[in-house]
Amino acid sequence: MSPENPKPRVSIIVPTYNRGYCIAEAIQSVREQTWTDWELIVLDDGSTDETAAVLRRFPDIRTIALPRNAGVSRARNRGIQEARGAYIGFLDSDDLWRPRKLETQLEWMEAHPECRVCYTDEIWIRRGVRVNPMRKHQKRSGDIFPFCLPLCIVSPSSVLMRASLVREVGGFDESLPACEDYDLWLRIASRYCVHWVEEKLIVKRGGHPDQLSARYWGMDGFRVYALEKILQEGHLDEERIRLVLQELVKKCRILAQGFAKRGKRAEEDFYRSRMQRYEQWKILGPPFPIPEEKPERIGSLPGWNREKESGEPR
Repeated sequence: MSPENPKPRVSIIVPTYNRGYCIAEAIQSVREQTWTDWELIVLDDGSTDETAAVLRRFPDIRTIALPRNAGVSRARNRGIQEARGAYIGFLDSDDLWRPRKLETQLEWMEAHPECRVCYTDEIWIRRGVRVNPMRKHQKRSGDIFPFCLPLCIVSPSSVLMRASLVREVGGFDESLPACEDYDLWLRIASRYCVHWVEEKLIVKRGGHPDQLSARYWGMDGFRVYALEKILQEGHLDEERIRLVLQELVKKCRILAQGFAKRGKRAEEDFYRSRMQRYEQWKILGPPFPIPEEKPERIGSLPGWNREKESGEPR
C-alpha cells in the first residue's frame, strides 16, 4: 500500500516506543494481509533505540516521529487524527496480525452496516511459549459491558472499528499511563453492541519487561478512575449503574487492602472511604446520588504513579 493513497479503506495505527527489536515483525504482519486497501501509520513515540532506523526500511508506511515520549494514548490519538480510512484498526508493536485478519473483519462489517466495532479471538504467547487465556478473559458478543467491568476483555490489536465511532467517543484518555484500553472499551461497550469474530486472528506476545502491565502495581486504581468517569457521563441506566457501583466497591476494597499491606496509610484511607461511599450508594438505590463534579484527575490520586519497587513481583 502506497502512503500516498488519499482514501484507503482502513487506517492501521501502530504506536511504538523503543521496540526496535520487534517493530519490523509487526509491520510485516500488516504487509502480509490478504486485504490490501490500507494505510499503515506508525507513531514513533520518542524512541531512543534503533526504532527509527528500522522504520526507514519500510517506505510503504507513514511514519510520524513524535518529539518526546508522551505515552501510548497520545500516540494513538495522533494516529486517529491522521487517519484517512473509513475504518480504524490498532496494532501494538509487540503483537502480530495473522494474514486474514483484516479481510475477515471487513467482510463482517460490510455485511452488517449497523455494527460499529468488532474484535477477534487471539493466540497468547508469553516469553516465547503459547499459553491459554484464563476464564476471566473469555470473549463475548453483543452487550459486553458487564464483562468489561472487572478487566478489559478487548485487546486493542484485535479491534476494527468505524472511524466515526472512535471520534464520537473521544479517543484514548491521555491522562492514563495504563488501562487506557479498559477506559475506552467501557465507553464504547456502554453505548454499542460489540461483535466477536471467533477466529484467532492476532498473536499477543507478552512477558517482556517493557510492557506497561509490568511497570505499575495497583492497576485497579486506573480502573477505578475509569469507572468513576463512566458514572459521570450520565448515560447509564439503573441496572448498569448498580453493576458499576458493585465493581467500584470490589476494586476499592482490593486497593485498600493492598495499600494497607504495604503500609501506605494515605492510599489505604482514600480507597477505603471510596469503598464506603459506593456501598452507601448501593444501599440507597435509585435515584443514585452521583455528584456533578468530575472525578479527581488521575495524577492527583494517591498511589496512581507508583511504579513497582525493586523486589516486587512483576
